[in-house]
Amino acid sequence: MRNILNRTVLSSVVASALLLTAATVSAQAAPVRNIVLVHGAFVGGAGWRPVYDILTKDGYHVTLVQEPLTSFPEDVAAAKRILALQDGPTVLVGHSYGGAIITEAGNDPHVAGLVYIAAHALDNGETEAGNGKKLPNTAHPFARTPDGFLYINPANYPADFAADLPRRQAGFEARAQMLTSASVFTANIADPAWKTKPSWYMVAKADKIISPDLERMYAARAHSHTVEIEGASHSVYESHPKQVAALIEQAARHALD
Repeated sequence: MRNILNRTVLSSVVASALLLTAATVSAQAAPVRNIVLVHGAFVGGAGWRPVYDILTKDGYHVTLVQEPLTSFPEDVAAAKRILALQDGPTVLVGHSYGGAIITEAGNDPHVAGLVYIAAHALDNGETEAGNGKKLPNTAHPFARTPDGFLYINPANYPADFAADLPRRQAGFEARAQMLTSASVFTANIADPAWKTKPSWYMVAKADKIISPDLERMYAARAHSHTVEIEGASHSVYESHPKQVAALIEQAARHALD
């Protein structure tokens, strides 16, 4: 009788352990459902709309950060404010200068993975301005206001920033620019999140704002899962939303692996 009882108890313990293990594996394998999108300099969050539509249709909970572009600390604070509202693990996505923001804000415990879309993934001691001198872009120089804000000359915007968008759309965006404090391009990040968080990277092969070679350097250094988009301008997040959404969803599926 005692042996039967012992076997029954043992069987119950083993079964419970198996159920716990299965539950743990299931939880680990579950995809991240929260996505936070961070725009870059000179633009607002509206450009993410095509990507947003795909992700939400596929069942993801997507939130956009609207950073003020007035200083790096204020822009990071705007991202952290949105991250604090997430109810679980989150994939944090940044385009262009938004990459610097997610590199800092990505240390937030909500963040499970990082996605860089033609974006800066700085290391400690680096700045966007400094890296741009090492691997120069092919765009016209930015224009500057008397109070230290930068913008792209609207006449140059379509060719430099959005060569693969319809001309009419690029022209509207040129006139809808968010002027950006020059100070953000010299911000230093002491503790880059890509050193501890898994990352994914999209290289825009026809980018004139950030050198594609600089993008490749960032991706290789961070050991990012990398894709390259042929003919894509700096506005790749708008011109190739299916590929961008696919990379984000890949990150969401594997960030917790």
